[in-house]
Amino acid sequence: MVAVDAGVRRVLADSGEARTWVSPRADLVMALLGVWFGVGLMIDAWAHSNLAQLETFFTPWHAAFYSGFAAVSAWIIWQVYRNVRAGRSGLAAVPNGYLAGLLAIPGFAAFGFVDMMWHTFLGIEQTIDILFSPSHLGLIVTMMLIITTPLRSAWNAPDIGERPRLSRLLPALIGLGFGTTLVSLFVSYGNAMQRSADGIVRDFSALEDYGAGVLAASMIITNIVVLAPVLFLQRRWQLPFGSVTVLSAVGILMPGAQTAFRNLPILLTFVAAGLVSDLLIRWLRPSGQRRGAYWAFAGLSAFATWSLYIAVASVAAGRLPVVPELWTGAPIVAGLVGLALGALFLPNAMPAQAGESGARRA
Repeated sequence: MVAVDAGVRRVLADSGEARTWVSPRADLVMALLGVWFGVGLMIDAWAHSNLAQLETFFTPWHAAFYSGFAAVSAWIIWQVYRNVRAGRSGLAAVPNGYLAGLLAIPGFAAFGFVDMMWHTFLGIEQTIDILFSPSHLGLIVTMMLIITTPLRSAWNAPDIGERPRLSRLLPALIGLGFGTTLVSLFVSYGNAMQRSADGIVRDFSALEDYGAGVLAASMIITNIVVLAPVLFLQRRWQLPFGSVTVLSAVGILMPGAQTAFRNLPILLTFVAAGLVSDLLIRWLRPSGQRRGAYWAFAGLSAFATWSLYIAVASVAAGRLPVVPELWTGAPIVAGLVGLALGALFLPNAMPAQAGESGARRA
């Protein structure tokens, strides 16, 4: 026992070397294992949303989810263990960007056990209460830290530069995309991606009930969830063409799983909107140093996204909404919210060297 304690202390004691980065290939493997983890959660979300009776914690979809957690955890631990074998210890053994994910692993495991006990004694949630369960909130926070590891790893990587290629940035985009899906899952009660075309047209055709207000609020919430990650990345990099399309393609997977992809035209609208945003980036060249272009992109991207949303819903439903103020004004409101979000993210242009220094390593 004394020898074991001494060994543990030796591993935890920092050996003092500067922390290193993993290879781009290692980040890509981490991102792909994160896809397993994220898709496992989507399968579980589908089950909670579409199956009438869930009576036990031990289900195939939980198996897919928790096996994904085991896979990403093993990969993070392996990256640390490789450095330990090379003679490093303590923080020096943890690659840059991997510390938060490493610390989240035992937290996720603990919340997973709490979740099992919660379901065993209090039952399985299948309505909005699933989004407020304390064990689920703990799982989602720790999962967010794990699944966004490739983003933190890329943030200050010396080989990535200010104008990365799409292939180099792809692990970070996948990680952030799946992180965004976690947010969209836990604001499902305000997720406009889950709406059907008929439902959108119907809600914007009547003023007597609360449908129009609920849809409008959902559009604002979803607008922020979709746009904020893009604006966040643009403060750090000049995004290569295709970046927003990748984020959008990942982003529709969670609401698609929850609706069993029954509203596919609406979901694909967001992928098309991602492509439009990529074209706007190529035209405007927004960055932390170009505040005007950054603000213009934020407003125009949001306006284009929700104009497409109304247009596709109208075509799929075969008619325009009855109330013209709603379907013409909603994209303008979204554009103004996008502009405000851009001003919040970048109130002042950043000096050129600020982008080079990046953020603190985690």
